[in-house]
Amino acid sequence: MDIEITKLPFEENLTAEMLENPETLAKFIVAILDSKKARDIKLLHVEKQTVIADYFVICTGMSRTQIRALADEVDFKLSHYGMTPLHVEGADSGIWVLQDYGYVILHVFTDEAREFYKLEKLYQDTTERDISELVTED
Repeated sequence: MDIEITKLPFEENLTAEMLENPETLAKFIVAILDSKKARDIKLLHVEKQTVIADYFVICTGMSRTQIRALADEVDFKLSHYGMTPLHVEGADSGIWVLQDYGYVILHVFTDEAREFYKLEKLYQDTTERDISELVTED
């Protein structure tokens, strides 16, 4: 029995080759997070501030369960395009999950952890990309 996977609107014509583009990958991650009700999603272009990635995707989950679900959904969706994280941190803690996809790093926080680490403040000289077309209103 095959399980039918529901595609997001962003996925309509998406291919694995297109996800080799860091901005496309980052925007797809934003769309996935939005579909699972992540809060306060930010897409930061950090290429000029750090060598570790071109983009950070940052969001907040409302509970440890949701934080794990958000990270799992990104992993699940990207696996259909042959992508797996190069590195994962914090998956068991449920406070801050980091998934490293090479050019894009995903950070999923609790409210408290996000306030404590203040990545947006640390990278305040970056460019925040407009994601309004990818996210739904709360």
